[in-house]
Amino acid sequence: EVDEYRLYYAQTLFKCGNYVEALKAAVRVGDSKQLEQKVISLQAAIKYELDELPACKSLLDECLQDDPETIANQAAVCFKERRFMEARELYQEAMSGLGFTPKLAYNVALCYYKEEQFADALKLLADLIERGVRAHPELSVGSGTDGVDVRSVGNSQTLLETCLIEAFNLKMAIEYQMSNIIAAREALTDMPPRTERELDAVTLHNQALVDTSDDQHADASAGFRKLNFLLANPPFPPEAF
Repeated sequence: EVDEYRLYYAQTLFKCGNYVEALKAAVRVGDSKQLEQKVISLQAAIKYELDELPACKSLLDECLQDDPETIANQAAVCFKERRFMEARELYQEAMSGLGFTPKLAYNVALCYYKEEQFADALKLLADLIERGVRAHPELSVGSGTDGVDVRSVGNSQTLLETCLIEAFNLKMAIEYQMSNIIAAREALTDMPPRTERELDAVTLHNQALVDTSDDQHADASAGFRKLNFLLANPPFPPEAF
């Protein structure tokens, strides 16, 4: 029982981004066979976030190879190494074992995007968004595009778990890259409503891109204000330079 609490503590540190302390805490978890795989998986995830990929791979080799979580972690390594097709196939394999999950579906779509298979990415994103809308109508997807005045849904755990923000941002990136500025703008206004203060850096950056486009609804001054805000408040997407 004590070892379980130690593991929870290490996982909490990891989720807070305190990777060095999380690694120290993970080492202090006992030799319980029941927790061994979870500890190794956590250590691998920490090494991944620290960009220590050889150590991460070595730890993943110690995990159960047919476990969907292990497969998903291997996919993440492939993605970081820019082996996007291999990463996508592994994410799809993990999803076949776990069933549909928003995070895995988004990662598959992101791989398609990196492979420049935009049609496949958009198809998967449409499915992800539709599932999110059906499961959580309270997130008011599309209200901004429809001109409905609704209050912010905030950055709730529910919103995080649906991956809707990530999905709409990726949809925006694809449409923008294909010069479909109106569709790119609509992807942003379709997002669950949040106040500007609640926006993440990627969403704010994408808003700035459409604001500084040559679209008739563009607002260059607002776009440059957002870009300047991002530059003054790192971390920010590298494209903000």
